[in-house]
Parts: sequence; C-alpha cells; structure tokens
Amino acid sequence: MRPSVALTLVMVFVQPMPWLTVRADDAPATVDFQNDLQPIFTRLGCNSGPCHGKARGQGGFQLSLLGFDPQQDFDAIVKEGRGRRIFPAAPETSLLLAKPAGVVPHGGGRRLEAGGPEYQTMLNWIQQGMPREAPNAPTLESITVSPSSIVAVPKQTQALVVTARFSDGTDRDVTRLTAFQSNEAPIAAVDEHGLVTAGEITGSAAIMARFMGQIAVCDVLIPRTEAVDKQVYAELPRHSFIDDLVWQNLQRLNIIPSAVCDDHTFLRRATTDICGRIPTVEEVTTFLADNAADKRARLVDRLLLEPDFADHWSNKWVDLLRPNPYHVGIKATFNYDHWIRQSFHERKPWDQFVRELLTAKGSTFHNGAVTMFRDRREPEELTTLVSQLFVGVRLECTKCHHHPFEVWGQDDFYSFAAYFSKIGRKGTGISAPISGSEEFVFAGRSGSVSHPVTGETMKPRPLFGDSPAIAGQEDLREELAAWVTSPQNHLFAEVMVNRVWADLMNRGFVEPVDDMRATNPPTNGPLLKALGEYFRDSGFSLTELVRKIAHSHVYQLSSLPNETNVSDTRNYSRHYRHRLRAEVLLDAVTQVTGIEPEFKAMPPNSSARQLWTVRSESLFLDTFGRPDPNQNPPCERTTDSTVVQSLHLMNSEDIFRNIASEQGKTRALANSELSAAEISLELYRRIFNREPTADETALVTELLAAEGAIRQQVIEDITWAMVNSAEFVFQD
Repeated sequence: MRPSVALTLVMVFVQPMPWLTVRADDAPATVDFQNDLQPIFTRLGCNSGPCHGKARGQGGFQLSLLGFDPQQDFDAIVKEGRGRRIFPAAPETSLLLAKPAGVVPHGGGRRLEAGGPEYQTMLNWIQQGMPREAPNAPTLESITVSPSSIVAVPKQTQALVVTARFSDGTDRDVTRLTAFQSNEAPIAAVDEHGLVTAGEITGSAAIMARFMGQIAVCDVLIPRTEAVDKQVYAELPRHSFIDDLVWQNLQRLNIIPSAVCDDHTFLRRATTDICGRIPTVEEVTTFLADNAADKRARLVDRLLLEPDFADHWSNKWVDLLRPNPYHVGIKATFNYDHWIRQSFHERKPWDQFVRELLTAKGSTFHNGAVTMFRDRREPEELTTLVSQLFVGVRLECTKCHHHPFEVWGQDDFYSFAAYFSKIGRKGTGISAPISGSEEFVFAGRSGSVSHPVTGETMKPRPLFGDSPAIAGQEDLREELAAWVTSPQNHLFAEVMVNRVWADLMNRGFVEPVDDMRATNPPTNGPLLKALGEYFRDSGFSLTELVRKIAHSHVYQLSSLPNETNVSDTRNYSRHYRHRLRAEVLLDAVTQVTGIEPEFKAMPPNSSARQLWTVRSESLFLDTFGRPDPNQNPPCERTTDSTVVQSLHLMNSEDIFRNIASEQGKTRALANSELSAAEISLELYRRIFNREPTADETALVTELLAAEGAIRQQVIEDITWAMVNSAEFVFQD
C-alpha cells in the first residue's frame, strides 16, 4: 500500500525478496483501487483465465483478464451482485475477503492469508468506503527487474526484485505482487516469489515479470561448468558474420560445435532444403567425384537457379495464405496459388510481394492476390493474418483483452484493423460450398472499425512508429503496406529471416516463428538482427538470404553431437535432424520408384510440391502432415513423426505397387546386366544419395547370390527396406 507522510517506514527483508511493511502512527492512506487492489487480484490468480478472468467468469463473478480493465473490475466488485460481495458494516465478513481467506467455502481454495499485507490492504479499502481512486493517485509508467541478466551455474538460485516507477517520480518495490514466468523452465525455473533456480541443462532462458500490464525480462544464461580454451573458438572456420555470431554465442556457453558433415550429407541436405527434392544419381556421382574446395558453394549457387527452388518455397507460403476453395471458389483459389507461385518464379523482392498482396485490387478471376480479401472479409480477420505473417506479432488475443505477455491491447488491435475498414467489394460474395462467382475488390469510400468496449471509431494507426502519408491515395491499405515493408520496420525483415532460418536449420531464433515479443526472445538476438539487416540491404531477396545461410560453416555442421553439445537443441552447435516435408518425401518416393503419381486437377508428371490445392486427394500427404483443407490459414506444419506415418510406409499399397511396377526403376534394374556390386551402388546413390559401404555392398551381393533368390524380388525387398529407413525419411 502507499503510506502517507505521517507513516514511518520500516524495510523488512523476507526471503527471497524484500517487502515494504507499514507501522501506522495514524490512519492508513487512501487505498487506490487500480494501483493497490488490482495487483493483488492478479498476484493471487483471481483474474486469471481458469478463474474469474475467463470469458464468463466463475461462480457468477467476472473480472477482466489479468486486470486490464479497472473500471469493469470495480463495477463487478462494488456494484454487481446486489452488493453482496462487499459488506461495509462489517468489512471482515465481506465475501471479497472471506472467500479467498478460506473463511467460507471457495472453489479456488485459500488464496489469501488473513491478517497478511494483501488482506489488510483490501480490508482498509472496504473500511474507507471502496473509493475508485485515491486523491492524486499516480499512474504506473514502467517496471524494471533486477538483476536484468544472470549467468548461473546449475542449481544456483537468485532472487529477483521488481521496481515500479510511477508518474509522480516515486519508485515502489512490487516484487510481492508481480507474476513471474519462465519461457524455458527446464533451463531456469522461477517460483511465484521471483526466486530463479538454474537447471542442469546448458542454455538460456527469459524470466518474465508482469505487474499491472507492464512487463520486464531477466535473461538467464547457464553455461557448461567445464571451460573451453579460447583458442578453440579462434580456430573455427568463419565464412561470414553468421559463423562469427554463432561461435560467440557458443563460447559464452562453453559449447564446442560438431565437426563438418560429409559431402553426401551436405548434398542431400542442401538439395532438399533449397529445392525440395532429393539429388539424382547423376548429381550424386558428379558431386562426390568433385575434389574442388569450393564445390559446396557452387552446389548452393546452382540449386538457387533451378525452378524447383521457386516451387519448393512457394509451396511453403501457400500453406500460410491459401484458403479453402469451397469457401472462396475453385477458380479464385487457383488464381491465388498461381499468383504466389509466379511471384516466387519471378524472384520478386519480398517487400514487393507483400506490398502487392496488401494493396491488391481487381477481379478474383484476373488478379489472384485479391483472393485474400475475398476470403478474409472482416477487418479483424485481416488484422490477425497480416500482423502474424508479416510483422511477427500475434494479436489474436487482443481482440478481447490486453495481451498477457506483451504491450499490445485492444486499442492497438482495432487501430490496426481500421486500415482494412474501407475495402469495397462487388459481386455475389460468398455462397459456400460453391462460391464460384467472380468478385471485385477496390478501395471503398465508407466503413469504420469501432472499439468493442468504448464504441469509439478507431483511426488507422500502426503498431509502432508512424505510417508514411501517401499523397493522393484514398486506399488506407497503401499506408499500411508502406509501414509494413518500411526498412525502418525491423520486424518485417526479421520475421521472414526467422522463418527461412527455421526452414534451413530446423529451429528458428524465435519459436513459434511468428511470435516475436520481448517475453519470447531469440536464442541469438545479434544474429537475427544482423541477418535482418542483410536481408533488407539485399533488396529483400529471398535467394540471397538462402545463399548467405547455406554458404555458412554453421549450415554445414554434422548432426552428430560431441560431449559438449549433446543437450543443445537451440544454439546451432550442430545440425538438427528432421523429417522431410510431406511433399518432399512423396516426390522422393516418386524419384526412387520412377512412377509418377496421378493428382486430380493437375497435368501429368506434376510433383507434389506443385499442387495448387490441398483438396487433391493423397493419403500419403495427409499422413505426413499437410494442412487440413478445412483449416483457415495460416497453417503451420509440424515435423513430428508418428506411428501412423511408419505404418503407412510399411503398408502402403501405392508404394508397394510402384516399387513392383513393370514400368518402374526397380524392374529396370533387375532386368539390367549390372553386377551385384553395381546394383548396390545404384540403389544407394538413388535412395540414400551416397556410396554404399563395403559391408552394405557385401550384404546386397549375398542376398542376390542366395540359393533360390529371385533377382527382381530381392531388389524390391531392398528398396522397400531402404525407403522405410530413418536415413531416407529424415534429413541428416
């Protein structure tokens, strides 16, 4: 509570944090509802999602989530329920005190200690007549957490102290009323009092401190206890600033990176990552025979020029943008897919791509980009999609309440949504599940977005900074697009960099890749910033960004761990293995068998990564994680492996039929004049993209020479076994 001038202050240290108690020489100062009571409700969890902060409250009593609406909470406590929650004549019997103190039954259990400082503050407030505001009450401006960073050893503890700064220049220790949360509890956990305990896993974590809507973060670093000679890091290869910044981070953690991967591993990794396919037998033969020192860099440069590069990377983005054709119409969806793919084939700069999409006008039959505005018809729907994909900020929860882990609130959401308030449409609109008609999208002259609580008509405003004014433009989206793609908007470049890095390294600097906030910091902030600037300075070229990452030494590291990095899963001290994307894996099976799949509504010999709709039937693709066709974009995929996937590979009738097909590569190999050793070489180059070992060649020779062995059947069985192996399904 805030003591008056007449009170004597005594500082009492209660482990693990200091707290302020009051010895009264006079009556207590007036309790301020917003500054003194609401933090108590938040600290006790009363206004959390599982309790009275849920959409309909609990037990007929509803508070705003995490106390972001003081007036609503004041009215709910004092005015609602016929005043039954407060009994001024006998304050101690008020339900507001009796229930959390356990005096009467309470579904949330005992939350408040009778006679404790929080209890006394609430009691004083009731005794004072439940004032809405104290005279001259200051407002909270910011909070700080001390220490702001910690370098700890396993099992070390450290108490955090949170200080609030108010508008009148005063500071207050609010540790006792602060909510704490760790983004990586196994690395560094924090209890309700702000006591941080380091785990036994090497790495970094962020401890969030939240008080009255303000957030501060303490960074925790837990290096390995065994020191590493600095010379080890000085001698590591450095191809660019990427390597420099990764090595610097690993040096802080005392982690030594893995050795460089084998040539065949790099060939398969680069080809699947950049072009979304496995290498051909000819590519394997040529690359492994090349002894030039720069052959890896030349491989990357060649792959970046292939049409497969555009097909593969556009396939990732149609997941995030493509709507259900039964909702917007088949022709509109086809045109949208074509516009996305054509943009990638043209190597369109990323800022141009986004600007054209956000300001798209015209017919859904002639400009595929306008399909986004046919699918997302409300400003609120467009706000969540655009902010998440192109700014890396998830605003979904701010439609209803203040973001629990960020600075964004309802004002920010609906001001951003106002940019989409004047979109005009002409046509028959949506008539799902047919919706086949043409629709025109243009800049309208009317339309507005209102704040759901205050009813105020919101003016367009970006999330931060200023949106450039564009003379003569009546389309508000032009201003929004200019702000989103501005070089000064660092999040625009960084969220795309984070996605590309995650695609190539199997883990983004920030996870999830489109949830960039102070309480979810990057694992290597300096590198994310440096790559964002490089991407911007390259003219927002996806090709150059992929080239820069793939040319780095970090990208070439082996996935095999050493004793120092065996537990590292986020600092890029080794390559992280992952299952191939569904389309990449199906195209790999096609390449192995030589039998092209038939997709409905696609021309012959089309690859899986060229499919324009997820409505094309494919049990294989569904099994390996392509999006549900009824799911709204953006659709993020997981690379998790499942039992169903393993069973499908082992029992798929289609794969069995293709392996045994008379027109397939297996039959051609069986009918050839190749020796057993040559057959072994052909199989391993085609399926595993490497040379067989002596033992593997001996095994193939033994199986083919076995008594009663049928050459065709043996080759089919070997192929089947190799396709079902982890080496084929996973990228190493």
